[in-house]
Amino acid sequence: MTTAQTQELDVQPTPLALLLLGREADPRSERGVECPGDLPSPSDPDLVERARTAKAKLGDKVFVLGHHYQRDEVIQFADVTGDSFKLARDAAARPEAEYIVFCGVHFMAESADILTSDDQKVVLPDLAAGCSMADMATAEQVAECWDVLTEAGIAEQVVPVSYMNSSADIKAFTGKHGGTICTSSNAQRALEWAFEQGEPATTKVLFLPDQHLGRNTAVRDMGMTLEDCVLYNPHKPNGGLTADQLRAAKMILWRGHCSVHGRFSLDSVNDVRERIPGVNVLVHPECKNEVVAAADHVGSTEYIIKALEAAPAGSKWAVGTELNLVRRLANRFAPEGKEIVFLDKTVCFCSTMNRIDLPHLVWALESLAEGNLVNRIEVDKETEAFAKLALERMLALP
Repeated sequence: MTTAQTQELDVQPTPLALLLLGREADPRSERGVECPGDLPSPSDPDLVERARTAKAKLGDKVFVLGHHYQRDEVIQFADVTGDSFKLARDAAARPEAEYIVFCGVHFMAESADILTSDDQKVVLPDLAAGCSMADMATAEQVAECWDVLTEAGIAEQVVPVSYMNSSADIKAFTGKHGGTICTSSNAQRALEWAFEQGEPATTKVLFLPDQHLGRNTAVRDMGMTLEDCVLYNPHKPNGGLTADQLRAAKMILWRGHCSVHGRFSLDSVNDVRERIPGVNVLVHPECKNEVVAAADHVGSTEYIIKALEAAPAGSKWAVGTELNLVRRLANRFAPEGKEIVFLDKTVCFCSTMNRIDLPHLVWALESLAEGNLVNRIEVDKETEAFAKLALERMLALP
């Protein structure tokens, strides 16, 4: 990665950047943890059978959730698949399951713990499976941002709206300050609700932590302009903004992004159109504004799946989302004559999602089958109460 690229992505180069996936962790950027037990070897030919045996032994006591971005070797053991919020709700709908094994990332497991009963225990097979976007907004940074808004005299006019892809701490902050959570499917409705909470002319939204979803929803879906949006950078004094800029803005966007969706560029779109005449470009709204503007279709993970299900035979699609899902969809729909390719020429998995591999899943299931609770994700009661309040506001949206 060049210096220019790291500046554009707002990251600092590190000598630990090229780590073998699942072998080591950068303690400055990831939630690393030692497993209190030995993982099976990745080359172990009996892994699949061991996973089946352990899952069968647990029976109805275990419910395995698999996010769409998981590896095929893991997703085959999921009782349900979906996006983060759908999976958390599915877990809450299975009160008889003592163990919820979440094959996803840390913030997703937190949400499942918030929405499930106290008797249920949420397990994340590898605690190093974090989310770079969620980690771009810490509780301390957001509290400091609120102080900046207070000093500018606008905090009372600001309604926080936080993306599902955020930590429990950020969800709790949102609930405590009268805001709501959103998904990529209902972001527009969440923003409409937020602007209805005060005077239309003066109400503002603090959108956390993904700048691109906030900007795309406001501009593409709600008719605002780019000038209505300002970017708050937590690494700069006062977010890098003046009080006048904050007062004039309708959308105060947090400087965060998805490391996978953020890599797609306008060049990617132009290149695939040149290489594949007649291609339909389908992207996730976490992509940059210029990518979304150049695409033919934009929508959440579930939207992407449904769009490809409904696509006619012989149609061609370039999809801008995580590679595991794109590859799975390409294989699924190939017999129907649908050509589906990854939008970018460079292969890009979500590295933290990929930390949930088959050895970690086998280790977690076998540990539970032996009566050993491992890698439990548990949100403290105060944080849970305010985070649940924000989630309930979202659930109440029409």
